[in-house]
Amino acid sequence: MTPLLALVRRELAALFGSPIAYAVLVGVCVVTAIFFFEHLQLYNQMLFSFSSTSIGGVNADEIPDSFNLWDAVFFPVMEVLAITFIGVIPLVTMRVFAEERARGTDELLFTTHLTPFRIIIAKFGVTFAFVIAMVAVSFIYPATAIIRGGLGAQHLSAVFIGLTLHGIAVASIGLMCSAFTSSQLVASVTAWVIAFVWWDFGWMHPLSSEGTAAILDALALHPRYSGFAAGSVSLADIVYFIALALVAMAIARLSFDLRRIQP
Repeated sequence: MTPLLALVRRELAALFGSPIAYAVLVGVCVVTAIFFFEHLQLYNQMLFSFSSTSIGGVNADEIPDSFNLWDAVFFPVMEVLAITFIGVIPLVTMRVFAEERARGTDELLFTTHLTPFRIIIAKFGVTFAFVIAMVAVSFIYPATAIIRGGLGAQHLSAVFIGLTLHGIAVASIGLMCSAFTSSQLVASVTAWVIAFVWWDFGWMHPLSSEGTAAILDALALHPRYSGFAAGSVSLADIVYFIALALVAMAIARLSFDLRRIQP
């Protein structure tokens, strides 16, 4: 286990020794704060308009159920965060494998008796840990308001689980792309394209039959993520995200074999 732990420590040092990681953490925190307080301010203004009879509003008990803190604030913020993750996570994952290939140090890893499987586990595991940290940072403001707003721990847990699984899925796509190239630019651009296309296949509906559209929706990220963003946890959605990560890991593992057979 010593070589594996050494690789994990090296990956952690490389990740948190890069300014990109800190820029991503700060960027996600800033984006969350901006959109969260913007939607919260709009919600408070609308609530005042509903509640104030002096300006032609309605009584508090007549406010429609569809107008609530969750739908007006948290759901749109979670949607923005999901898109933000797709934009920034590939910046972190692009170097994980591509840098090794560019420097030729990937071959040196095998001299430490590390198997490709352990290398994949170490690199994916460290990146997933960073994703969890990023979700925790982005969750500070929404979590505080959820607790104060009385929405309960169930909603809080659902959103946290959903954001974490979504971030891990995007990271898995980015790591998979990084494993097949020595160019960090190619790795990041490829990850962006795949993740944004995979986010929602709604644009394919006019060109597809109902059965094909249903299959595409089952494969897309957004329909799976939206359930968590709405405050519900589905075992099928959890399995979907885990399966996506495992498939990405298997494909990344395949890149080692393909490189070995290259002339």
